[in-house]
Amino acid sequence: MIYTTKTSTHIDIVKNELEAKAKEVGFGVLHTYDFKQILQGKGFPIEREITLFEVCNPATAQQALSHVPDISVYLPCRISVYEDNGQTILATIEANEMINSVNFDDTLTKNMLNIFETLKSIMHSWDS
Repeated sequence: MIYTTKTSTHIDIVKNELEAKAKEVGFGVLHTYDFKQILQGKGFPIEREITLFEVCNPATAQQALSHVPDISVYLPCRISVYEDNGQTILATIEANEMINSVNFDDTLTKNMLNIFETLKSIMHSWDS
């Protein structure tokens, strides 16, 4: 499942502030993907502006990867930012999807749920 939130804040403001908001809660932005630009460059244009931010909390990533290497398919965490009907949408993978797809112990499950709550707090930074 996908977790989404909406904001009336302009997409450019969200994209410009996302890295700082992530840093405030211990995450870093590793890379961004501007899908509109990427696909345009490959001859497959799309109308919608969609930017994907790869974010990481190194301590939790180390713990997760050390215990459950299969979690690597979900890392780094991703936040997608796009527009729909005049609103800016932020989306990420629901935590339960990750947790139910690999074999976590209770401690790691708790840590992954905390990470998801932190991702949600980043995503809700622009709530009115």
